[in-house]
Amino acid sequence: MKAAPSVPDSPARSRRSTRSATLVIGCVLAGLVVAVAVVSLLWLPYAPDDTSGSRLMPPGAAHPLGTDKLGRDLLTQLMIGARIALTVGVGSVLLGGLLGLLAGLAAGFATRWLDDTLSVLLDILIAFPTLLLAMLVVAVRSASLGSAILAIGLGMSAIVARLTRVLVKRVLAQDFVTASRTSGTSWPRVVTEHVLPNIWPTLLVNLALQLGLAVLAEASLSYLGLGPPPPNASWGRMLQEAQATVLTAPAGAVAPGVLLVVLVVGVNLIADGLRDVADPTRRRTR
Repeated sequence: MKAAPSVPDSPARSRRSTRSATLVIGCVLAGLVVAVAVVSLLWLPYAPDDTSGSRLMPPGAAHPLGTDKLGRDLLTQLMIGARIALTVGVGSVLLGGLLGLLAGLAAGFATRWLDDTLSVLLDILIAFPTLLLAMLVVAVRSASLGSAILAIGLGMSAIVARLTRVLVKRVLAQDFVTASRTSGTSWPRVVTEHVLPNIWPTLLVNLALQLGLAVLAEASLSYLGLGPPPPNASWGRMLQEAQATVLTAPAGAVAPGVLLVVLVVGVNLIADGLRDVADPTRRRTR
């Protein structure tokens, strides 16, 4: 008896496997950094301001990644940097997402002249450099964790608001919204029952992408001295401090750079996986 011929995997099954692999890889990469940040809340090899080690020690038993130019343990600095990066990233996304959602809903339901005014203001805020906005915030509040979250969140809110405005107007133009309003449904119920359920998948993907950008923005601010001050460690400040000794002690620059890349790539892969889940049209055409 002849064996039945094997049936090749369908293209749809292959695409599902690729999407699942993308999401899993992203979760693993980002999860590694999250795990480091969580561990830093419970345990650190040394105190953040401990300078008992020799300057620029190579990796060894006492200091697995060596020390920096002040004698601080690099592993401790990296663990605290993971916590700072995630705190600023998540805090900025929450602030920017909330402000952007409210502004976008207001623009989506506004009259034409008010909508045009809000659109111009959003375009101005989007064009305003985040670093310059951070400098203004720091000038008012001084460099701190809260200042970094506020500056990045404000810059992010305009992007979220513009996307929300477009999505809201698209939903409001649908026939089921018109039918709902004709039957006497109030605008608040239209928002909660029709608008938000239809826009949240796209917003979730956008916020995931914004998280990666927020992490990069925090590193950039810290590199310029506008981030959380010492003894709070930041990957951006570690890179800035290690640039003069990158040839003699490369671990000080390589380690934070690798973790920064791992976190951003992981978050972007998660956003890509969520985009495939949230957009059926994209799933069919890929």
